[in-house]
Parts: sequence; C-alpha cells; structure tokens
Amino acid sequence: MLRDQDPVSVEEVRTKVEKAWAAWQLYRGFSQAKVDAIVERMGEAGRAHAVALAEAAVEETGYGNVPDKVAKNLLNADLLPRSLRGMKTVGVLRENAETHIVEIGEPVGVIGAVLPTTNPTSTAIYKAIIALKAGNAIVMSPHPRAKNCTAKTAKLMNDAAVAAGAPEGLVQCLEDPTLEATQALMRHEKTALILSTGGAGIVKAAYSSGKPAFGVGPGNVPVLVDESADIKEAAAKIVSGKSFDYGTVCSSEQTLVAVAGLRDGILAGLKANRAFLCSKEQGAAIEKILFSHGTTVSSKCVGQSPQVIAKMAGFTVPEDASILCVEIEGYGKAYPLSAEKLSPVLALLFVRDFASALDACEGILRFGGLGHTCAIYAKDDARVREFGVRMPAFRVLVNTGSPQGSTGITTGVAPGMTLGCGAIAGNITSDNIGPLHLINIKRIAYSFRNLEDVLDLPDLTKKTVDRSTVTAAVEQYLAERSGCGCGCKSKPAAKVETVDFVSEADVLVAIAQSKKIHIGPKTIVTPAARDAAARGDILVLAEGK
Repeated sequence: MLRDQDPVSVEEVRTKVEKAWAAWQLYRGFSQAKVDAIVERMGEAGRAHAVALAEAAVEETGYGNVPDKVAKNLLNADLLPRSLRGMKTVGVLRENAETHIVEIGEPVGVIGAVLPTTNPTSTAIYKAIIALKAGNAIVMSPHPRAKNCTAKTAKLMNDAAVAAGAPEGLVQCLEDPTLEATQALMRHEKTALILSTGGAGIVKAAYSSGKPAFGVGPGNVPVLVDESADIKEAAAKIVSGKSFDYGTVCSSEQTLVAVAGLRDGILAGLKANRAFLCSKEQGAAIEKILFSHGTTVSSKCVGQSPQVIAKMAGFTVPEDASILCVEIEGYGKAYPLSAEKLSPVLALLFVRDFASALDACEGILRFGGLGHTCAIYAKDDARVREFGVRMPAFRVLVNTGSPQGSTGITTGVAPGMTLGCGAIAGNITSDNIGPLHLINIKRIAYSFRNLEDVLDLPDLTKKTVDRSTVTAAVEQYLAERSGCGCGCKSKPAAKVETVDFVSEADVLVAIAQSKKIHIGPKTIVTPAARDAAARGDILVLAEGK
C-alpha cells in the first residue's frame, strides 16, 4: 500500500535499510575496543565540522542561531563521547561472583531514527554516536525542512566511522523523507527499534508501529523562583536558558513562577539581562501571532529572534533584546502563553505564596509538559525537595538554565537530545536516552544452590491432628454423658444411632443442614472429614460408645 502512495521514497527506505543491515552483520562482531575507536573518530569529525553544520542548519531551517547550534553540536560531538568512555556495551559487560551471572551485551540491529527540524544536526550526531556505541546500525529519517543538513551530518558520521575501520553503510539517511517513507522505515521487518524525536504525531506513530520504540513528549517547563533564591543569579540563568538557540530546545523555560513579593526584584533582574518586558497590549499581540490554533505554535514563529517575533506582533524591541517577557494571570487553556512556545518568549506568573507556586508549576506541567522537565531556583533545600517530590516531571533542575541542565551540560544527567518523559506521558522511559537503552543483555546463569537452600518447604507427608477439633470432641462427649462428674443430677442422654463411616461429603451435608453426626469408637472417619468437621461441632461421640 505504501508503495502505491510514494514508490520512490519507500524504495529508498528498503535499499538503505538493507544496506545498513548488511553492514551490521559485519559490525556486530566488532570488539569493544574497535567500537570505541569508531565512536572517537565520529566525535572528532563532529567537532571539526561543528560550525559548518550549525550554519547549514540555520540556513536551511531558519530556526535558531549559529552560536547556540554550535554549542549543541559540540554537546554531542565532544561531551557525549567523553561521557561514554569506559562504558561497556558489547561482549562481556559484567561478571558477578556472588550471583554467578555473566552479562553479555547484544546490539539490537538496525535503528530507525526520526529527527526534528529544530535540532537537525546535533540530533544526527547524537543518534549516530549512541547507535554505533551500542553496536548497531542506523537509518535516519530527517524532517523534510532539514533534510539537507541532516543528510550532510549523517554522511560525515558514516565517513568517519568507515575511516576508523567500520563497514560501509552503518549510518544512512533518507534523501526523500516523506511521511510514507518514515512509516515504511518504522515498519520495515529489519528495523529493530525506533528512536523518535519530533512532534506528538510522529512519536505516536513510532509507538503504534509494532516495533520497540523510544519517543518523547513535549516540554512545557515551569521555573519556580523561591524566596530563598539569589534573584540576580536566577534571572541571569533563566534568560540564558530561554534565549538559547531562540527557545528551540524542548526543555527550554516556558513560564517563570514566583510569589508576588519578588516581582520587582525579578523584573529588575530580567531587565539587567536585556529581557524586554512587554506591555499588556504587546503581550496580547504576541499571543495572537504565536498560536494559530489553540496552543499549537505557529511554525513561522518557531526559533525566531525576539526582534523578528516583535515585528510580527507589530512593535519593535532593541537590537540587543535577549528574550520577550509577558505577564499572565493564570495557566491552562484560557492562558495560551502558559503553553510551550518554542521561541524566546517567557511567560511570567506571580502568585500569592509558595503553595500557590507549587500548584501553578504542577498545573503548567499537566497542561503540556507532563513528565518532561521543571526547574527551581532556591537555597532552601527543604523547598527544593518538596518541589522535586511534588512535580510530575523526571528532570528537576536546581539553580541552572533548563536547556543546559536537562541535556547534561551543567548537571550530572546523561548528555542527550532525546529526553524521556516516562509512563505518565506515554513514554517507555524517563531517562535521557543513551547506548545502554539500545542494547539487550544476555545472562549466563550458573547453578550454585538447591531449591531447599532458599525455600522453607512444609513436609506434606505428615498428617497433624487439629488441637481444637480434639478439644471440641472431648467437651461434647463430657457434656452428653449421663453424669458429668461434678455431683449434679443429669438426665440420661437419649440413645442415638451411630454411623460406621464418615466422609468429607457427609460432613459438608451435615453443616449445610445444621445437623450432627454421631460416631462410635469403631466409626471410620476420613482425615478430610475431620478437617471439614473442624469448622463446627459436627462429630459427636455417642454415649456409652
């Protein structure tokens, strides 16, 4: 069916997946040392071309700016490879002498990777490196508006890998990335796993493909500035994060939340970092041009400078303005600026107290950033912990710009461009995706103990007599004797007929009818009958028997 819709692009998918598969058949046998040498060479190539790739991305997409795209390229070509040094991904990973387990890393095969238009070159470097570090091949499907710069990056990564001894074809990129081609890539029988970064639609398609998939949700990052924070430091770092690549990083700050008493200090701090504070009318104009349908950001505004966005909205700002700030009075559908904006526009929300600030931050995350990232500026660690426990986000950043912290530049989280949002957002993981997510682990398990060594099993061959059953039978017997032995004058008990045999079924019938079963010393009572009779006074020893 896909062939009829777009035969050329779908045929390209088949050709490139087969080529990657053939290369992987050779690569899957490489030692850890050879894999690591290939990854190092890929990193070198990415560093050497970081500026050229950034320029190509900005020129083709029109999103972001060159200096910050250079930083993103270096994050993945420099910091990422350094963080992977010493990580075992193929062959024997670990041997546990205590459990007698040997763990062996197994690559998954060909990875189908979907890339975004906002970070087309840095994400290509990132996904190529983590895929090959894990011993896999990769076929990339770029965004149509970024296909040239992504393809250029993929070729650079493949050539570097080949120069280090890898088989030709481990890194492939589609030149005609249609929707049908992307779907064909995700469903190809030799695509082992999907690594998807992009809008909600493509991530949903990845999870619906029938293949294992790592996809991520949108970010709508609230930033709480606590009363214990260094306000000047907080303002500087928030502006640095929000202005980074003109807000195209999914973990960029979206709404600053603080108590009303901090308003003057925060506004002064923002202005000191060249933030432009919009009037109420200017804010309304920005909201109108940012959101074309509900809270979906207009593509013409994504990754544009503050000056360009202001001009679209009908006013001008200074040439050195770093971001645009707009005060809002609430969050949710009635306040579109509390949503993800993918631009250097920061919403400001001032509330009554810390409890209200927590409510607002949680509400903003639930409005459009569930599971992704949040940030807090505070020196009071008790408040940091309260914030962290409360927020439905899996990256809780403290005293750092959000894009820099979430991607591992200023924090200790794993360097990455694909940030999982966990099950609450429909994602398979809450981690920053790395090579260890792209392997399977085989375990050789040696026997070193017996069942009896670990389980306390009862001896089912021994039959025990229920003490309560015996006691009840004795008491019943004494009560029915003609003389109880205490000197009282009791009437002789009426003579009753005893039975010769009692089964469990007899007892159950007697219980149902609230009757007794009279037995004598020669009556045969099955063990099951005695167990059933223990639930009530059913068996009665007849007088004189």
